[in-house]
Amino acid sequence: MKYILLKHWAPSRNCDTFLPDWEPEEIKAHIDFQLALAEQLRQSGEFVDAQGLAGPEQARIVSSDGRSAPIITDGPFPETKEFLAGYWMIDVDSPERAYEIAALASAGPGPGGVPVAEYIEVRALMSAPPHEV
Repeated sequence: MKYILLKHWAPSRNCDTFLPDWEPEEIKAHIDFQLALAEQLRQSGEFVDAQGLAGPEQARIVSSDGRSAPIITDGPFPETKEFLAGYWMIDVDSPERAYEIAALASAGPGPGGVPVAEYIEVRALMSAPPHEV
């Protein structure tokens, strides 16, 4: 089963500082942790993809009715304290394994080496219904 693990940044019980505001060595430790986890998942055959996302200040919301020019606005709203920071795409045998990997990702090191305790949303990917060609 494929799952997406959505990394939400929000002030957590262990970290209320956004990554760009960390000390350089703390950022490096966190990124090194993420890369090591990706390698571990590659070795187990469970890795599909993982990416960090640009900050919400670079995001745009697009809507269209299909007839007129699309409407493009800033978003999500920059004043929010939570935003989507990245994702992991995994292919595992059970929801429980997806939860284990989410817990590993959540515990990445933050300022002072303390686990960040990031919020990780675990969502199964839907498959399209069968269709004839």
